[in-house]
Amino acid sequence: MSQSLDRALTLMGELAKGAKTLDELSAVIEVHKSTTLRLLRTLESHRFVRRDGVHHYRLGAALFDLANRALEERDVRRAAEPALRDLNARFGYTVHLASYEGGEVIYIDKYDSTHPMRMYSRIGRRAPLHCTAVAKVLLSDMPEARRREVAATIDYVPLTANTITTPAAYLEELERVRARGYAVDNAEHEDFIHCLAVPIRGARGEVVAAVSMSVPKVMLDFDGLLGHLPDLLAAARAASLECGWSPRD
Repeated sequence: MSQSLDRALTLMGELAKGAKTLDELSAVIEVHKSTTLRLLRTLESHRFVRRDGVHHYRLGAALFDLANRALEERDVRRAAEPALRDLNARFGYTVHLASYEGGEVIYIDKYDSTHPMRMYSRIGRRAPLHCTAVAKVLLSDMPEARRREVAATIDYVPLTANTITTPAAYLEELERVRARGYAVDNAEHEDFIHCLAVPIRGARGEVVAAVSMSVPKVMLDFDGLLGHLPDLLAAARAASLECGWSPRD
């Protein structure tokens, strides 16, 4: 990778955290302010960066446009949309679509709850591997050796009293997910929300994405959430058919 490209990408990654000054950005890429300014002006000319007042810079509109185009190109996202939109409309709970790429689980679509309490997740955000139902579904489909490899690299941050905190416990959980065909986040990521997730499969029967239903505990208890498993499985089946999966698989 060229040095200028590497620095430009680093600048955009830093701006993704919020507005930054020229001095702050220069310190990140460890070059003189004049060099940083040239890079910023090039990015600004292509609308990847915009000036915010006199001293600050933010990400520009072109980056969000590219992100949206990339998401639209994801066949699974388009294919799953009717089934997930219908699931969201019928029950009003938050529905997420997630995929595994580059060692991370990413939310690639979201249908917000129609109820007053909403989740702060967003499209493009990473889902923690050890405590989200979508991640458990996606990782459980991996070959055993790969599951063990990934499990060993996870930082098991205890986010709630229910969070899994060791590789051994996590691998046991993935085995349960493989056996029963669904995963749960029983207040493991956020202590006031629980979640249920199932796989969406592609033409070869492989898991191409995970779909989840998330509900605040005050609205629905855990048994009530599990009661929606048939509805979630039906939505995933419809989405899988649109992705080329055959019931014979």
